[in-house]
Amino acid sequence: YLSVREALVHAALANGVELNLYWVHSSDLEKEQDQGWDVLKQVDGIVVPGGFGSRGIEGKIKAATYARENKVPFLGLCLGMQVMVIEFARKVLGLESANSEEFARSTPTSIIGLMPDQHDVTEKGGTMRLGLYPCELRQGTKAREAYQTDNVEERHRHRFELNNDFRPDLEAAGMICSGVSPDDRLVEIAELRDHPFMLGTQFHPEFLSRPNRAHPLFSAFIKAVC
Repeated sequence: YLSVREALVHAALANGVELNLYWVHSSDLEKEQDQGWDVLKQVDGIVVPGGFGSRGIEGKIKAATYARENKVPFLGLCLGMQVMVIEFARKVLGLESANSEEFARSTPTSIIGLMPDQHDVTEKGGTMRLGLYPCELRQGTKAREAYQTDNVEERHRHRFELNNDFRPDLEAAGMICSGVSPDDRLVEIAELRDHPFMLGTQFHPEFLSRPNRAHPLFSAFIKAVC
């Protein structure tokens, strides 16, 4: 998570503030009474970074619930975006079984899953979406406002994607797919309409942040935190 921490530092510098960063183990948030909650309830913004595997997932989802319900600025990176979508599907759409195929292969409601052409692939390495991919930004969104341009390219390292079958219901309920691939097949950025700043990216924006050039999304997040 070094690159995530540094990207937050860059964004704080760009906004003229000092960063106070607190680390919380998401698995601790799965317990109702834990000091992790004491920390989470004091912060001005929450970042859920990327990762693999099922450990701590329910804690990440609870952090997303807390951020959404309490209007706390939230930035989800790769897996962080996916748990944001799962949480929204469960709590707002009422799809209690919503999950990712990565954690629950037999889930009846795979909000996050493999693309159809990957279902028969068993080896992970070469099948991941790796490297730079283009993203088109939707007008009138926080993502478009942050970037100040219509098209960007961002770096990826993942295999699972948002299931397009659920996009109409998600958008109708207030989740905007504010960044998509040029063919509209892949959701790159999702954000909530009625929230100060709750945004998730399928890519890793931290990889393109620099000390003298804070990444626009990190900078927008810190601005919302302030």
